[in-house]
Amino acid sequence: MFEASVFWLLDREARTASPSQAQLELHVPAGLTKLKAVEGAEVVLPVWYTLQGQVSSSQTWELLTVMWFLEQEGKDLNQVLAYISRTTTSKPRVSLVYSMPSHNVSLRLQGLREKDSGSYRCSVNVQDHQGINRSHSSKTLELSVLVPPAPPSCRLLGVARVGTNVTLSCQSPRSKPAAQYQWERAPPSAQVFFAPVLDAIRGSLSLTNLSSSMSGVYICKAHNEVGSAQCNVTLEVSTGPGPAVVAGAVVGTLVGLGLLAGLVLLYHRRSKALEEPANDIKEDAIAPPTLPWPKGSDTISKNGTLSSVTSARALRQPQGPPRPGALTPTPSLSSQVRPSPRLLRTDGAHPQPTSPSPGGVSSSTLSRMGAVPVMVPAQSQAGSLV
Repeated sequence: MFEASVFWLLDREARTASPSQAQLELHVPAGLTKLKAVEGAEVVLPVWYTLQGQVSSSQTWELLTVMWFLEQEGKDLNQVLAYISRTTTSKPRVSLVYSMPSHNVSLRLQGLREKDSGSYRCSVNVQDHQGINRSHSSKTLELSVLVPPAPPSCRLLGVARVGTNVTLSCQSPRSKPAAQYQWERAPPSAQVFFAPVLDAIRGSLSLTNLSSSMSGVYICKAHNEVGSAQCNVTLEVSTGPGPAVVAGAVVGTLVGLGLLAGLVLLYHRRSKALEEPANDIKEDAIAPPTLPWPKGSDTISKNGTLSSVTSARALRQPQGPPRPGALTPTPSLSSQVRPSPRLLRTDGAHPQPTSPSPGGVSSSTLSRMGAVPVMVPAQSQAGSLV
């Protein structure tokens, strides 16, 4: 705000100065009011002044004030250099070309950056040694700092297979003015591309209906009026199935193996489920009922289990015709049946109960050995069951 106020006061004094006073005029070379420079370089903004209409040749104009300001859109006025009372102050990288006092008040900018672009205004004021008879003038110059394209990035978009379409993309991250792009194919099959397959603004190159002969190195050049940069991408056109086909085949194979494993597992489970009920039936089956033989003809096998029940009467031929309703006992089908030496006859009298445990084996012992007690009905003299 202080620099802007000083600039406003100097301009007002110049407008209210008397015609008899000396007139100061600033000069800029023709065609240099708008300058362009490259980032990183330096530039000189040329300005000098002349004095006209001096009252007398003996008058000395020795008090000089020089100020440079930078005006940028959307920003406040910024003072970059000031020469006041034989003292110079400036921003970094900013200086006057000639030592003061001098009629040449050109400004030098070094190590230019893009942010240095803008309008530079030079304001000069002179006065005599008594501090009167002042004169003031100002000039404005435009400076544009250009940026060469930064190294671009090259990419391949799509799957490079025979018969497919791909796009080669090229973009520079920084450039002023905006870069334009050119694609070409490197030797030995050198080729330069133009529209419509090439988009020089977006930097894309469209390749359609690929063939094996289109394989090679493709170079992209990004350029503007102050520089250029390039990158490249290698295109290898494949003749085999694409990654999607291979992935589909792999997935299909895995799914098939999974289904096969599931069927095998289901088959084993079903076989096991069928075997388990069969084993349960065998283990839990109820022993067949014992045929009703005469009580006194029980025999025990030598291994301590009840092997068969026979009747001494059953071994004989019946004396007469069977009585109506009488049951004829059937000989045991058990193999290796030996008649007990202790069979008792039941002629003419009711059979007396005998011990069912041959050889002196008690009934409790037979129970522990797994024998099953059997109730045998009594037999009459005629051989019929009562």
